[in-house]
Amino acid sequence: MSSKILLLEDDLLFGETLLDLLVDEGYEVSHFLNGKDALDATFAAKYDLYLLDINVPLIDGISLLGELRSADDMTPTIFLTSHTDKEMLKKGFMNGGDDYIIKPFDNEELLLRLQALLKRSVSQQHTRIGPFVHDAFHKTITYEGKKLEFSKKEYELFVILLNNVNNTVPKELILQELWSANEGGSEGAIRVYINRIKQLLPQVKIENIRGIGYKLVF
Repeated sequence: MSSKILLLEDDLLFGETLLDLLVDEGYEVSHFLNGKDALDATFAAKYDLYLLDINVPLIDGISLLGELRSADDMTPTIFLTSHTDKEMLKKGFMNGGDDYIIKPFDNEELLLRLQALLKRSVSQQHTRIGPFVHDAFHKTITYEGKKLEFSKKEYELFVILLNNVNNTVPKELILQELWSANEGGSEGAIRVYINRIKQLLPQVKIENIRGIGYKLVF
């Protein structure tokens, strides 16, 4: 499956040149001319990498990434910039940038930087725990190679159990992690999600530690 890249570049000709380059390399690319459209796109789709020009209309690349990082979007990001100003580059990194490349640049160098960042990102986001593989970026869990069809809350609960495998997770912690103070989570709701997970994974043992919490055992 090809990696999905969001390209933010307001120079139409240069952007189309980059688009052709990346598509020829097998990437799936969405090109945007301003920061607002790019930000809207991140809510509608998941991307594997952001390639952001800094000086673009409506929302600049650095501010855009700052908004995404504040919303816990950790998608790897490379800035495209004509800036050699160290303060500007520092601001980019402080807002969550992973790398930058100064225009004009060699296409081969850009591709190498992309490949390195994507490879590092994949290795970090996939965690194997026993027979399970957790993809934190796409928020999916596979069991023996098969993707599990969890609801949002089931996924969040099972991630907690996975990260604490063979240890008891207190019900208080689960309530705190799954619901905000005004959402009104309950122990009854936890039991419903636990039973649903057990139905999806009858071969996996989840123990109810009476009066304390739950434990995933394998």
